[in-house]
Amino acid sequence: MPLILTEEQTMLQAAADGFLTENAPIAHLRKLRDDADPDGVSRDLWRAFGEMGFAGVLIPEAHGGLGLGAVEAGVIAESLGRTLTPSPFMGSAVLSARILTDAGSEAQQAWLPRIAAGEAILALAADEGAKHAPARIAATAERSGNGFRLNGAKGFVLDGHIADALIVVAKAEEGTTLFLVDPQTPGVEIERTLMVDAHNAARVVLTDVAVDADAVIGAVGGGEVVLEAALTLGRACAASTLTGAGDQAFKVTLEYLRTRKQFGKLIGEFQALQHRAAHLFTELELARAATLGALQAIDAGREDAGLAASVAKAKAGRVAELAVQEAVQMHGGVGMTDEFDVGLFMKRVRVLNELLGDAGFHAERVARSGGY
Repeated sequence: MPLILTEEQTMLQAAADGFLTENAPIAHLRKLRDDADPDGVSRDLWRAFGEMGFAGVLIPEAHGGLGLGAVEAGVIAESLGRTLTPSPFMGSAVLSARILTDAGSEAQQAWLPRIAAGEAILALAADEGAKHAPARIAATAERSGNGFRLNGAKGFVLDGHIADALIVVAKAEEGTTLFLVDPQTPGVEIERTLMVDAHNAARVVLTDVAVDADAVIGAVGGGEVVLEAALTLGRACAASTLTGAGDQAFKVTLEYLRTRKQFGKLIGEFQALQHRAAHLFTELELARAATLGALQAIDAGREDAGLAASVAKAKAGRVAELAVQEAVQMHGGVGMTDEFDVGLFMKRVRVLNELLGDAGFHAERVARSGGY
């Protein structure tokens, strides 16, 4: 399949870029940060996301969504990377929506129309340590009466402090199991953790949290496959956001090279900077191709989609990091000041690199798959 967007996907990209540029430019992030907004996101913007159809891009039409695919979700995620917009898109419209669509009961899928409309925010509580390690879940789910008691601690829960519902990953006797949990349930403690990029995450502590059997998403012990499918999609979308952030940082830098004068010349006329810019351009194109290839593999249901997503996440992460480093360096001393946006891109890329596994995590996955 050609590694280019279709006409319809290109139109979606233009719509997402236009909407976010108008309604949530980088000034929107700065205002939320500087005002110390308690939510850290705009619920009005999230509802507008729903009105535009963006929040329901992956949700089936029967549940009020657009019923589109991973490529379209990646297109929106890339636009979010360009504007650095704080949004529940990843946690709600990608990870949670995929889990509920794949394995949710009829009652649980009642959340899908609310997500699609931008009326509800859901959060996936999976990671527990400093690094992404979905294979090492320590949170437990012990049978109790007709339900379970959940115990454990979760970190890096995207938008967990404002979530209307949590999808908790825990180990039952039968294996990895997913639970839909009301954050107001006794024993659930949630602490917001404002990240360096002014985006949102939370720590969630579960202490003897009692849930009924109907809180189980899918089958008891059957959560690993469902979780992996959602994480694969999330990693590819995270790669899209990294590509968007890296590309926008590159564009900002090119504009600076075209306007900043030093020693009586535009600094973009210096050959050394031209070489660095050309190298970065080619690397961004490679990252974009790897990311689109992974998204297409997910839509095609290919067996190697998980590995393709790992390749994309690792490549996009390294390239975006290169892009923001070059941006700061080429801006000189002013690149380190808060007045210029390039520093915000650097912070965002740093957090995104850790989200759902850094480059080292995914490089190891690919190596192990090859027998190394």
